[in-house]
Amino acid sequence: MVRFGIDLGGTKIEALALAGDGREMHRRRVPAPRGDYDQTMRALLEVIAALERDTGARGTVGIGIPGAVSPATGLIKNANSTWLIGRPFHDDLSRALGRPVRLANDANCFALSEATDGAAAGAAVVFGVIIGTGTGGGLVVNGRVLPGANAIAGEWGHNPLPAPDDEERPGPECYCGRSGCIETFLSGPGLARDYIRHGGEDLTAVEVAARAADGEPRATACLDRYERRVARALASVINIVDPDVIVLGGGLSNLDRLYRRVPELWGAHVFSDRIDTALRRAKHGDASGVRGAAWLWEPQP
Repeated sequence: MVRFGIDLGGTKIEALALAGDGREMHRRRVPAPRGDYDQTMRALLEVIAALERDTGARGTVGIGIPGAVSPATGLIKNANSTWLIGRPFHDDLSRALGRPVRLANDANCFALSEATDGAAAGAAVVFGVIIGTGTGGGLVVNGRVLPGANAIAGEWGHNPLPAPDDEERPGPECYCGRSGCIETFLSGPGLARDYIRHGGEDLTAVEVAARAADGEPRATACLDRYERRVARALASVINIVDPDVIVLGGGLSNLDRLYRRVPELWGAHVFSDRIDTALRRAKHGDASGVRGAAWLWEPQP
């Protein structure tokens, strides 16, 4: 069985073919059309046709998108690629391909990849976190994505930051229309804004982290605040979901210090006498989303 996985991002479309044993057979990456639904559909059809030529197989098709299919309407909602919103993307693509397509939120695909053959392989309950431009989240239970009744399971980034102190209230404005969302603090842009707010220059999150590694006091204090916020936010996930493993992906997941400091800090906010949840870095890195899209066709338990 050959599985095709597609990661439909805002700037690129990444596609791969997985053999039945999870071995990567072929990979392609092309620019994603921006702002044009019809061109996006054509680009997807072309990349799937290319995978079929590369492999000589008519593979199953799984797609990860930065949004979700509304259970109420069947239309796309909550998509950063706004030209997909309100469109019957799932039905249109299935019809154009002449076969079923499985579709999931990109963070759910990330979590599924890491739960299947990644950093959380074998764990019963896995919470996958993407901390980069945003703060996506996905939940996998017994090898199966749990989308939820409203297709928003795992959307921890649009809850308020737990236990805010005075300087964190009311919090930065979020694109969702509220203020103080976890995403506004824990995303890469959120970390960079915090550095500026405390007298730093206009740097990227990666540059702030590099300065902290070099011992700059302002950057070090910024990362200290960041780790405390991550700990509080993930503690709220542990209190509700109690996962066996939390896996971090995205650009900020490369901060080695998170894996030591956050578990040291989250105990103060978790309602338990001990915490056995493991915090791990993604095994498949940037490839996890597209691998998870392919694994959407793994037989479900």
